[in-house]
Amino acid sequence: MQVPAPGGATGLDSPLHGGPDAAGVPLHDLSTNANACGPWPAAVQALAALDARHYPDPAYTALVRQLADWHGVAPARIVLAASASEFIQRISVAVRLQAGRAAGVWLPPHAYGDYARAAQAADLARCADPAAAALLWACEPSSPLGQAEPGLAARVAALRPGQTLVLDQAYEPLRLSGAPSLDAAALQRVWRLITPNKALGLTGVRAAYAIAPLHADAALLARLRALAPSWPLGAHGVALLQGWASAPAHDWLAACRDTLRGWKLRQLEWLSRLGWQIEPSDANFFVAACADPASAEGRLDMQTWLCGLRRHGIKLRDCASFGLPGRVRLAVAPPPVQDALLAALEARR
Repeated sequence: MQVPAPGGATGLDSPLHGGPDAAGVPLHDLSTNANACGPWPAAVQALAALDARHYPDPAYTALVRQLADWHGVAPARIVLAASASEFIQRISVAVRLQAGRAAGVWLPPHAYGDYARAAQAADLARCADPAAAALLWACEPSSPLGQAEPGLAARVAALRPGQTLVLDQAYEPLRLSGAPSLDAAALQRVWRLITPNKALGLTGVRAAYAIAPLHADAALLARLRALAPSWPLGAHGVALLQGWASAPAHDWLAACRDTLRGWKLRQLEWLSRLGWQIEPSDANFFVAACADPASAEGRLDMQTWLCGLRRHGIKLRDCASFGLPGRVRLAVAPPPVQDALLAALEARR
Protein backbone atom coordinates (compact mmCIF):
# COMPACT_ATOMS: atom_id res chain seq x y z
CA MET A 1 0.00 0.00 0.00
CA GLN A 2 1.54 3.29 -1.09
CA VAL A 3 0.74 6.88 -0.33
CA PRO A 4 0.29 8.82 -3.60
CA ALA A 5 3.17 11.06 -4.57
CA PRO A 6 2.81 14.86 -4.66
CA GLY A 7 1.30 16.32 -7.78
CA GLY A 8 4.45 17.57 -9.48
CA ALA A 9 4.78 21.08 -10.85
CA THR A 10 1.41 22.23 -9.58
CA GLY A 11 2.40 21.60 -5.98
CA LEU A 12 -0.97 19.95 -5.42
CA ASP A 13 -1.08 16.58 -3.68
CA SER A 14 -2.97 13.73 -5.28
CA PRO A 15 -6.35 13.16 -3.65
CA LEU A 16 -6.51 10.54 -0.91
CA HIS A 17 -9.66 8.46 -0.63
CA GLY A 18 -10.77 5.07 0.60
CA GLY A 19 -12.06 2.25 -1.55
CA PRO A 20 -10.32 0.23 -4.29
CA ASP A 21 -6.58 0.64 -4.81
CA ALA A 22 -3.84 -0.91 -6.94
CA ALA A 23 -4.64 -4.28 -5.38
CA GLY A 24 -8.27 -4.05 -6.54
CA VAL A 25 -11.50 -4.00 -4.59
CA PRO A 26 -10.90 -5.03 -0.95
CA LEU A 27 -12.75 -8.12 0.20
CA HIS A 28 -13.84 -6.23 3.31
CA ASP A 29 -13.74 -2.47 2.76
CA LEU A 30 -14.17 -0.39 5.91
CA SER A 31 -12.28 2.57 4.40
CA THR A 32 -15.32 4.26 2.84
CA ASN A 33 -18.45 5.51 4.58
CA ALA A 34 -21.02 3.80 2.35
CA ASN A 35 -24.15 2.31 3.88
CA ALA A 36 -23.18 -1.27 4.78
CA CYS A 37 -26.83 -2.33 4.36
CA GLY A 38 -26.79 -1.30 0.71
CA PRO A 39 -27.21 -1.13 -2.13
CA TRP A 40 -30.85 -0.07 -2.23
CA PRO A 41 -32.48 -2.83 -4.32
CA ALA A 42 -34.86 -0.49 -6.15
CA ALA A 43 -31.95 1.65 -7.33
CA VAL A 44 -30.07 -1.40 -8.54
CA GLN A 45 -33.10 -2.44 -10.56
CA ALA A 46 -33.56 1.05 -12.01
CA LEU A 47 -29.91 1.28 -13.02
CA ALA A 48 -30.03 -2.14 -14.70
CA ALA A 49 -33.15 -1.21 -16.67
CA LEU A 50 -32.25 2.31 -17.82
CA ASP A 51 -31.61 3.24 -21.45
CA ALA A 52 -28.17 4.86 -21.67
CA ARG A 53 -28.20 5.23 -25.47
CA HIS A 54 -29.22 8.89 -25.32
CA TYR A 55 -28.14 12.09 -23.64
CA PRO A 56 -30.30 13.23 -20.73
CA ASP A 57 -32.29 16.44 -21.09
CA PRO A 58 -29.47 19.04 -20.91
CA ALA A 59 -31.59 21.19 -18.58
CA TYR A 60 -32.63 18.18 -16.43
CA THR A 61 -36.06 19.78 -16.23
CA ALA A 62 -37.98 16.87 -14.68
CA LEU A 63 -35.18 15.94 -12.26
CA VAL A 64 -34.73 19.49 -11.01
CA ARG A 65 -38.47 19.83 -10.46
CA GLN A 66 -38.58 16.51 -8.58
CA LEU A 67 -35.68 17.47 -6.30
CA ALA A 68 -37.18 20.90 -5.67
CA ASP A 69 -40.56 19.40 -4.79
CA TRP A 70 -38.90 16.84 -2.51
CA HIS A 71 -37.15 19.58 -0.53
CA GLY A 72 -39.95 22.15 -0.79
CA VAL A 73 -37.80 24.78 -2.52
CA ALA A 74 -37.96 26.68 -5.80
CA PRO A 75 -36.39 24.83 -8.77
CA ALA A 76 -34.04 27.78 -9.30
CA ARG A 77 -32.31 26.87 -6.02
CA ILE A 78 -31.27 23.38 -7.23
CA VAL A 79 -27.75 23.11 -8.70
CA LEU A 80 -26.85 19.69 -10.11
CA ALA A 81 -23.29 18.41 -9.95
CA ALA A 82 -21.34 15.48 -11.35
CA SER A 83 -20.32 14.63 -7.77
CA ALA A 84 -19.76 16.36 -4.45
CA SER A 85 -16.09 16.75 -5.35
CA GLU A 86 -16.99 18.40 -8.67
CA PHE A 87 -19.24 20.88 -6.86
CA ILE A 88 -16.51 21.56 -4.29
CA GLN A 89 -14.14 22.46 -7.12
CA ARG A 90 -16.74 24.53 -8.95
CA ILE A 91 -17.94 26.65 -6.04
CA SER A 92 -14.33 27.27 -4.95
CA VAL A 93 -13.54 28.69 -8.38
CA ALA A 94 -16.82 30.64 -8.49
CA VAL A 95 -16.20 32.29 -5.11
CA ARG A 96 -12.62 33.13 -6.08
CA LEU A 97 -13.79 34.78 -9.32
CA GLN A 98 -16.59 36.56 -7.50
CA ALA A 99 -14.60 37.84 -4.53
CA GLY A 100 -11.29 38.61 -6.25
CA ARG A 101 -7.65 37.90 -5.48
CA ALA A 102 -7.98 38.67 -1.78
CA ALA A 103 -10.59 35.94 -1.29
CA GLY A 104 -9.94 33.44 1.48
CA VAL A 105 -11.35 30.12 2.64
CA TRP A 106 -12.01 28.77 6.14
CA LEU A 107 -11.84 25.01 6.76
CA PRO A 108 -12.65 22.90 9.82
CA PRO A 109 -9.52 21.58 11.58
CA HIS A 110 -10.22 18.00 10.41
CA ALA A 111 -12.04 17.78 7.11
CA TYR A 112 -12.40 16.10 3.73
CA GLY A 113 -9.23 16.82 1.78
CA ASP A 114 -10.99 18.03 -1.37
CA TYR A 115 -12.00 21.26 0.38
CA ALA A 116 -8.35 22.26 0.79
CA ARG A 117 -7.29 20.93 -2.62
CA ALA A 118 -10.05 22.88 -4.37
CA ALA A 119 -9.15 26.03 -2.45
CA GLN A 120 -5.50 25.68 -3.40
CA ALA A 121 -6.36 25.11 -7.05
CA ALA A 122 -8.63 28.16 -7.03
CA ASP A 123 -5.97 30.29 -5.31
CA LEU A 124 -8.07 30.87 -2.20
CA ALA A 125 -5.90 31.77 0.78
CA ARG A 126 -6.45 29.81 4.00
CA CYS A 127 -8.00 31.98 6.75
CA ALA A 128 -7.65 31.29 10.45
CA ASP A 129 -10.61 33.57 11.21
CA PRO A 130 -14.00 32.58 9.70
CA ALA A 131 -15.02 36.24 9.65
CA ALA A 132 -12.25 36.97 7.13
CA ALA A 133 -13.18 34.20 4.67
CA ALA A 134 -15.25 34.51 1.52
CA LEU A 135 -15.90 30.74 1.50
CA LEU A 136 -16.50 28.61 4.60
CA TRP A 137 -16.88 24.84 4.76
CA ALA A 138 -18.76 22.65 7.20
CA CYS A 139 -19.71 18.98 7.19
CA GLU A 140 -22.19 17.45 9.61
CA PRO A 141 -21.88 14.73 10.73
CA SER A 142 -18.28 15.58 10.02
CA SER A 143 -15.70 13.48 8.23
CA PRO A 144 -13.63 11.79 9.49
CA LEU A 145 -14.94 12.15 13.06
CA GLY A 146 -18.69 11.82 12.49
CA GLN A 147 -19.36 14.59 14.99
CA ALA A 148 -21.17 17.92 15.15
CA GLU A 149 -19.24 20.92 13.82
CA PRO A 150 -18.27 23.04 16.85
CA GLY A 151 -19.61 26.58 16.59
CA LEU A 152 -21.50 25.97 13.34
CA ALA A 153 -24.71 27.72 14.42
CA ALA A 154 -22.74 30.77 15.57
CA ARG A 155 -20.81 30.92 12.30
CA VAL A 156 -24.04 30.83 10.31
CA ALA A 157 -25.58 33.55 12.49
CA ALA A 158 -22.49 35.73 11.91
CA LEU A 159 -22.48 35.38 8.10
CA ARG A 160 -22.27 38.74 6.38
CA PRO A 161 -23.02 39.73 2.77
CA GLY A 162 -20.37 38.36 0.44
CA GLN A 163 -19.70 35.25 2.54
CA THR A 164 -20.64 31.76 1.33
CA LEU A 165 -20.97 28.82 3.73
CA VAL A 166 -21.38 25.33 2.28
CA LEU A 167 -22.76 22.61 4.55
CA ASP A 168 -21.75 19.18 3.25
CA GLN A 169 -24.58 16.81 4.22
CA ALA A 170 -23.14 13.64 2.71
CA TYR A 171 -23.59 11.76 5.99
CA GLU A 172 -26.80 13.29 7.34
CA PRO A 173 -28.90 10.40 5.91
CA LEU A 174 -26.62 8.01 7.82
CA ARG A 175 -26.83 9.85 11.15
CA LEU A 176 -27.32 7.25 13.89
CA SER A 177 -27.44 9.58 16.90
CA GLY A 178 -27.36 13.24 17.85
CA ALA A 179 -29.14 16.10 16.12
CA PRO A 180 -28.16 18.66 13.46
CA SER A 181 -26.70 21.94 14.70
CA LEU A 182 -28.82 24.10 12.36
CA ASP A 183 -32.54 24.64 12.56
CA ALA A 184 -34.76 25.16 9.53
CA ALA A 185 -34.24 28.94 9.49
CA ALA A 186 -30.44 28.63 9.65
CA LEU A 187 -30.42 26.07 6.82
CA GLN A 188 -32.00 28.71 4.58
CA ARG A 189 -28.82 30.80 4.91
CA VAL A 190 -26.32 28.20 3.70
CA TRP A 191 -25.59 26.10 0.64
CA ARG A 192 -26.52 22.46 1.30
CA LEU A 193 -24.47 19.86 -0.60
CA ILE A 194 -26.25 16.50 -0.90
CA THR A 195 -24.61 13.28 -2.12
CA PRO A 196 -26.99 10.30 -1.96
CA ASN A 197 -24.71 7.57 -3.30
CA LYS A 198 -23.18 6.74 0.11
CA ALA A 199 -26.57 6.47 1.77
CA LEU A 200 -27.90 4.28 -1.04
CA GLY A 201 -24.79 2.06 -1.02
CA LEU A 202 -23.86 2.89 -4.62
CA THR A 203 -20.70 4.99 -4.44
CA GLY A 204 -19.77 4.04 -8.00
CA VAL A 205 -22.60 6.19 -9.34
CA ARG A 206 -21.41 9.78 -9.26
CA ALA A 207 -24.22 12.29 -8.77
CA ALA A 208 -24.90 15.16 -6.38
CA TYR A 209 -26.76 18.42 -6.04
CA ALA A 210 -26.74 21.56 -3.95
CA ILE A 211 -29.56 23.68 -2.60
CA ALA A 212 -28.79 27.38 -2.76
CA PRO A 213 -29.63 29.67 0.18
CA LEU A 214 -33.06 31.28 0.14
CA HIS A 215 -31.50 34.66 -0.66
CA ALA A 216 -28.53 33.43 -2.66
CA ASP A 217 -26.16 35.84 -4.36
CA ALA A 218 -27.64 35.90 -7.86
CA ALA A 219 -24.29 36.60 -9.50
CA LEU A 220 -22.62 33.69 -7.70
CA LEU A 221 -25.47 31.36 -8.62
CA ALA A 222 -25.23 32.41 -12.27
CA ARG A 223 -21.45 31.91 -12.23
CA LEU A 224 -21.87 28.43 -10.77
CA ARG A 225 -24.22 27.49 -13.58
CA ALA A 226 -21.89 28.98 -16.19
CA LEU A 227 -18.96 26.96 -14.86
CA ALA A 228 -20.86 23.67 -15.11
CA PRO A 229 -19.91 21.32 -17.95
CA SER A 230 -22.53 20.18 -20.43
CA TRP A 231 -24.49 17.20 -19.07
CA PRO A 232 -22.79 16.98 -15.65
CA LEU A 233 -25.03 13.96 -14.96
CA GLY A 234 -25.28 10.92 -17.19
CA ALA A 235 -28.27 8.60 -17.29
CA HIS A 236 -27.08 6.64 -14.24
CA GLY A 237 -26.72 9.75 -12.11
CA VAL A 238 -30.17 10.94 -13.14
CA ALA A 239 -31.69 7.58 -12.19
CA LEU A 240 -29.96 7.60 -8.80
CA LEU A 241 -31.24 11.07 -7.90
CA GLN A 242 -34.74 10.27 -9.13
CA GLY A 243 -34.84 7.27 -6.85
CA TRP A 244 -33.38 9.22 -3.96
CA ALA A 245 -36.13 11.85 -4.02
CA SER A 246 -38.83 9.34 -3.13
CA ALA A 247 -40.54 8.00 -0.03
CA PRO A 248 -39.52 4.35 -0.64
CA ALA A 249 -35.82 5.29 -0.59
CA HIS A 250 -36.16 7.01 2.77
CA ASP A 251 -38.33 4.27 4.25
CA TRP A 252 -35.54 1.83 3.35
CA LEU A 253 -32.94 4.18 4.86
CA ALA A 254 -34.87 4.39 8.13
CA ALA A 255 -34.74 0.59 8.42
CA CYS A 256 -31.02 0.68 7.55
CA ARG A 257 -30.30 3.10 10.36
CA ASP A 258 -31.93 0.77 12.88
CA THR A 259 -29.76 -2.09 11.64
CA LEU A 260 -26.60 0.03 11.58
CA ARG A 261 -27.11 1.13 15.19
CA GLY A 262 -27.03 -2.49 16.30
CA TRP A 263 -23.98 -3.28 14.19
CA LYS A 264 -22.18 -0.19 15.46
CA LEU A 265 -22.80 -1.10 19.10
CA ARG A 266 -21.35 -4.58 18.53
CA GLN A 267 -18.33 -3.20 16.68
CA LEU A 268 -17.56 -0.59 19.33
CA GLU A 269 -17.92 -3.09 22.17
CA TRP A 270 -15.37 -5.58 20.93
CA LEU A 271 -12.89 -2.94 19.75
CA SER A 272 -13.09 -1.37 23.21
CA ARG A 273 -12.43 -4.75 24.77
CA LEU A 274 -9.28 -4.98 22.65
CA GLY A 275 -8.11 -1.65 24.06
CA TRP A 276 -8.81 0.59 21.08
CA GLN A 277 -9.28 4.29 21.86
CA ILE A 278 -12.47 5.32 20.06
CA GLU A 279 -13.66 8.84 19.33
CA PRO A 280 -17.40 9.54 19.74
CA SER A 281 -19.37 9.63 16.49
CA ASP A 282 -22.99 10.22 15.45
CA ALA A 283 -22.55 8.56 12.06
CA ASN A 284 -22.06 5.14 10.49
CA PHE A 285 -18.28 5.47 10.92
CA PHE A 286 -15.83 6.46 13.62
CA VAL A 287 -12.16 7.23 14.27
CA ALA A 288 -10.04 5.09 16.55
CA ALA A 289 -6.47 4.47 17.62
CA CYS A 290 -5.46 0.83 17.47
CA ALA A 291 -4.06 -1.03 20.45
CA ASP A 292 -1.53 -3.26 18.69
CA PRO A 293 0.72 -5.43 20.88
CA ALA A 294 2.89 -6.26 17.87
CA SER A 295 4.09 -2.64 17.56
CA ALA A 296 7.36 -1.77 19.27
CA GLU A 297 6.75 0.01 22.58
CA GLY A 298 3.25 0.92 21.44
CA ARG A 299 4.50 2.88 18.40
CA LEU A 300 2.56 1.81 15.35
CA ASP A 301 4.06 1.83 11.85
CA MET A 302 0.74 2.75 10.26
CA GLN A 303 1.53 1.86 6.66
CA THR A 304 3.05 -1.51 7.57
CA TRP A 305 0.11 -2.27 9.82
CA LEU A 306 -2.48 -1.28 7.17
CA CYS A 307 -0.66 -3.30 4.53
CA GLY A 308 -0.77 -6.30 6.83
CA LEU A 309 -4.52 -5.97 7.20
CA ARG A 310 -4.88 -5.45 3.44
CA ARG A 311 -3.24 -8.83 2.88
CA HIS A 312 -6.03 -10.30 5.00
CA GLY A 313 -8.62 -8.59 2.75
CA ILE A 314 -9.30 -5.74 5.20
CA LYS A 315 -8.97 -2.06 4.31
CA LEU A 316 -9.19 0.80 6.82
CA ARG A 317 -8.72 4.54 6.21
CA ASP A 318 -5.53 6.16 7.48
CA CYS A 319 -6.49 9.47 9.11
CA ALA A 320 -3.11 11.17 8.68
CA SER A 321 -4.41 13.16 5.70
CA PHE A 322 -7.21 14.48 7.95
CA GLY A 323 -4.64 15.78 10.43
CA LEU A 324 -5.13 12.81 12.77
CA PRO A 325 -1.95 10.74 12.50
CA GLY A 326 -1.86 7.38 14.22
CA ARG A 327 -5.58 6.85 13.88
CA VAL A 328 -7.86 5.13 11.41
CA ARG A 329 -11.44 5.63 10.31
CA LEU A 330 -13.66 2.56 10.21
CA ALA A 331 -17.08 2.22 8.67
CA VAL A 332 -19.72 0.33 10.60
CA ALA A 333 -19.81 -3.14 9.06
CA PRO A 334 -22.02 -6.25 9.22
CA PRO A 335 -21.09 -8.80 11.91
CA PRO A 336 -19.37 -11.23 9.46
CA VAL A 337 -17.07 -8.41 8.31
CA GLN A 338 -16.43 -7.41 11.91
CA ASP A 339 -15.48 -11.01 12.63
CA ALA A 340 -13.08 -11.00 9.68
CA LEU A 341 -11.43 -7.84 11.04
CA LEU A 342 -11.15 -9.42 14.48
CA ALA A 343 -9.52 -12.51 12.97
CA ALA A 344 -7.02 -10.34 11.04
CA LEU A 345 -6.17 -8.43 14.22
CA GLU A 346 -5.78 -11.65 16.20
CA ALA A 347 -3.41 -12.98 13.53
CA ARG A 348 -0.97 -10.19 14.49
CA ARG A 349 -0.89 -11.20 18.16
